[in-house]
Amino acid sequence: MGFKMGIVGLPNVGKSTLFNALTKTAAAQAANFPFCTIEPNVGDVAVPDERLDKLAAIAGSKQIIPTRMTFVDIAGLVKGASKGEGLGNQFLANIREVDAIAHVLRCFEDGDVTHVEGRVNPVEDADTIETELMLADLESIDKRLQNIVRKVRGGDKEAVQQQRLMEAAKAALESGQPARTVQVDAEDAKAWKMLQLLTTKPVLYVCNVSEEEAANGNAHSDAVAKMAAEQGNSHVIISARIEEEISQLDAEEAEMFLGEMGLEEAGLDRLIRAGYELLKLETYFTVGPKEARAWTIRKGTGAPQAAGVIHGDFERGFIRAETIAYNDYVTLNGEQGAKEAGKMRAEGKGYIVQDGDVMHFLFNT
Repeated sequence: MGFKMGIVGLPNVGKSTLFNALTKTAAAQAANFPFCTIEPNVGDVAVPDERLDKLAAIAGSKQIIPTRMTFVDIAGLVKGASKGEGLGNQFLANIREVDAIAHVLRCFEDGDVTHVEGRVNPVEDADTIETELMLADLESIDKRLQNIVRKVRGGDKEAVQQQRLMEAAKAALESGQPARTVQVDAEDAKAWKMLQLLTTKPVLYVCNVSEEEAANGNAHSDAVAKMAAEQGNSHVIISARIEEEISQLDAEEAEMFLGEMGLEEAGLDRLIRAGYELLKLETYFTVGPKEARAWTIRKGTGAPQAAGVIHGDFERGFIRAETIAYNDYVTLNGEQGAKEAGKMRAEGKGYIVQDGDVMHFLFNT
């Protein structure tokens, strides 16, 4: 299982430049004018994971297959989007389809790159987009509450539940808080998700700084960090221009370039890690002579459900999972060494998969 992250922000903040870097393509036109991205560009990116390379080397795997993330470059938003201003309606429709939001904020000064508000203030930019999403959610809730009145009066349990959840979301939104701040019980989780409210999406702030400030950020990114901490969200500092340059280099050249810039790793790696944490994701592996492969699951996933990520038959006919912790696999030089050391475990249906587990599933057909 991968996940889909929407890259959003005001026009001219570096969304398309970042998208180009992430997908190593020039598919998204990066131009100095609003709305240069008219249709959402979609790109799949291999998730870098050094563990996969080590596992493949030990097992002599002929093929390495990383897990993947999907990034969607969505058209720039402006004030009034919730009322259809600019490309508002399209923006809101596209954002409903993603699992999380990477909110790119302009944290660089450059007189040659225009800003739709005529100033650089990433905190206000973040508030502009959050406000538009909240207004759109309020409008959506009001319409839906009107549509289910008759069902509620008739005692329809599902409608009563929806009404209760929408009223809770409305109360939060009217107090100036996004819907993600509402505490939802486990029994309501499915119905809550079905509401598809825009402000329930988890947010990762991406501070786009100049090349000179990529290592330590600046006053603008500091302000974003403070805002993110107060909201319980996270942030990363990236220079989209640097990432675009790195994307055109081979591995050795990229490493040298990063060193010269005072950076330990590419921003892509930080962004993906932050995205994984944001969505509470983790990785398990299947390893053999044919291939070494990474699979993405949500934290807390049981062994049968993890098997189902590979194929539905694996989950339906699940018997057990032969499991080796990543460190044991590497330290003991593979499956045979782990077996001999008693580090291969037979886990049943109640086992919760751990990040880095190397697994082999047994199932009935």
